[in-house]
Amino acid sequence: MNNSLFTTDRQIILASASPRRIRFIHQLGLKFTSVPATIDETPRTNESPDTLVSRLATAKAESIGALHPQAFVIGADTIVTIRDRIIGKPDPPDQALQILQQLQGTTHRVVTGLCLHCPAISLTTCVVKTTLVTFGSFSDAVLKAYIDTGEPLDKAGAYGLQGTGGFLVEKIVGSCSNAIGLPTNDLVGLLLKHGAIRPNT
Repeated sequence: MNNSLFTTDRQIILASASPRRIRFIHQLGLKFTSVPATIDETPRTNESPDTLVSRLATAKAESIGALHPQAFVIGADTIVTIRDRIIGKPDPPDQALQILQQLQGTTHRVVTGLCLHCPAISLTTCVVKTTLVTFGSFSDAVLKAYIDTGEPLDKAGAYGLQGTGGFLVEKIVGSCSNAIGLPTNDLVGLLLKHGAIRPNT
């Protein structure tokens, strides 16, 4: 008996080494490989958050697609914004407290660009998904204790929704998977539409 939800009919490559994105695709039962893309992720002058994630997701997918033209390549890029100001990873790490203080008691946007690219069929399609995340309010002592776990230090917005940092979140409006880094609803829809996968029936 095949317990997989989908049959994978075409080679699929995830242009990322993100453990969260890899886990999502594994949970969908898809056959794929992970080939991280290395690109310049510097925002351009006056570039909007939506334009930035769309451009970077496409660049990641195209850089791997150039090496694997028959494959369906998934590129994704996620950022956190508050009042259209991009909140990146804590750099240096001691910025984590400052970032978390800014997010306390406010609603911020988590924006992901998702690109599906296959050179062999001249396919390049990108969607941008936004999730609204509202934080509760905690003391600096609590925030510092969270930072001491190490979890915030490599994450945009200095928190991990899918990990310990989930306690910071009071409310989510929109896709939860998108807030973690990959809008799986959109991904499955694109893969089905373009014949890369089909449901097991």
